[in-house]
Amino acid sequence: MSFETAPADRPLPKTTRRDVLKLGGALAAGSVLAGMGVPPVHAAEDNTIHLALIGCGGRGGGAVRDALSVAAGPVKLHAMADLTEDRLNRSHKVLQDLFTDRVDVPLDRRFTGFDAYRHAIDCLRPGDVAMLTAYAYCRPVQIEYAVEKGVNVFMEKTFAPDPAGCRRILAAGEEAKKKNLKIAAGLQCRHSVARQALIKKIRAGELGDIPLIRATRGFVGNFLAKPPADIDHVAWQIRNRMHFLWASSGILLEMLIHQIDECCWIKDGWPVSATGKGKSANRPNNCSQNLANYSIEYTFADGGKAVVESVSPFATFIHGSLRAAQFSGHAHRATVHIYKGTEMDKAHIDWAAEREPRSPWKAEWKDLLEAIRADRPYNEAERAIHANLAAIMGRAAAHMGRTITWKEMLASRFAFSPIADQLKFGGPAPVQPDAQGNYPVPIPGKWVEV
Repeated sequence: MSFETAPADRPLPKTTRRDVLKLGGALAAGSVLAGMGVPPVHAAEDNTIHLALIGCGGRGGGAVRDALSVAAGPVKLHAMADLTEDRLNRSHKVLQDLFTDRVDVPLDRRFTGFDAYRHAIDCLRPGDVAMLTAYAYCRPVQIEYAVEKGVNVFMEKTFAPDPAGCRRILAAGEEAKKKNLKIAAGLQCRHSVARQALIKKIRAGELGDIPLIRATRGFVGNFLAKPPADIDHVAWQIRNRMHFLWASSGILLEMLIHQIDECCWIKDGWPVSATGKGKSANRPNNCSQNLANYSIEYTFADGGKAVVESVSPFATFIHGSLRAAQFSGHAHRATVHIYKGTEMDKAHIDWAAEREPRSPWKAEWKDLLEAIRADRPYNEAERAIHANLAAIMGRAAAHMGRTITWKEMLASRFAFSPIADQLKFGGPAPVQPDAQGNYPVPIPGKWVEV
């Protein structure tokens, strides 16, 4: 291998930052270029990928730890944004203590308030990553701004609370493709090599047809006491976001979107319809908008079913016509194996996936960062949003008390809140309690969310 020297009258082509990132990734991986002459790099450029954390809760802090733990080349946390200063500062201290000089976020790159995401994204350069780890209500406007500014995106689940928000993210994903931007979505189990190995066996027909999948996860915490008098309802609803459909998508999506996505992955398609039911959550003392529990039945194009329920255990099981399998275990562990027959008996496990080299949370970051450095196409927006729509379809079926179709979901423009992009503390809240302090709750036959 050799490099051709440019003639004296023709300067070397300008090295873009994308070229620098690709070169940096190759060098970090022990490229054959090591020790050889390389084109000079402009002094103002480097191959460090900067991260802007937007949403400094536990989910956001965990994403930063995963990103900094797997980086093949230099990666730094460069900016941070959150609604409140105290949470931002707590997160910054924890991350600074863990990663020292890899967290470089001085006071002038820490932003708070509803427009903080804009300032944090404005600190980034092409090739950097906006980490959208706040709540579902603000994901559409934040990804739109990131794509407009030409930066890559990592977005956590849930992605949008309603079909209108999903449509916005789909549009932003298409615009990102035109700009060659990378978008990663926090459905980390898709990056599990153990699950990928089982998927290959399913596609090869080793389980036979798949008439039934069962995905379960029990959860509690569906009770919310009525708000105190004279409360700032915007701040209070965001703080208790899990109980408000406009803010977080509700507890069904927060807890079960991974299981729903797994079912769709196993079936290699999106459901054509869903039916569902749930139990009322101790009204009127409870002002949460969630039901107490959920049971959703999805139907796929081949007539196969997936039953998703808010009950224990935390697992996904496959009932094939030839053999049964377990696809996922407690807390998303890669409990992945196939049984000898259709009976699920641990004594009769025929095949088990090898131990994974890293957690799916780290794997999704490894895949994203490598795609950025190699400048490979990488856009998970459409798949993630279709999983989000499948979850909303199940939620709507339970809340509305009727079958909801995939065709309806793709056509829907329903939005919970027309003011979600204009919120401010002390301003009007997306939903208001009645005279008794209760918020609107799903009543089958009356409720609409599609």
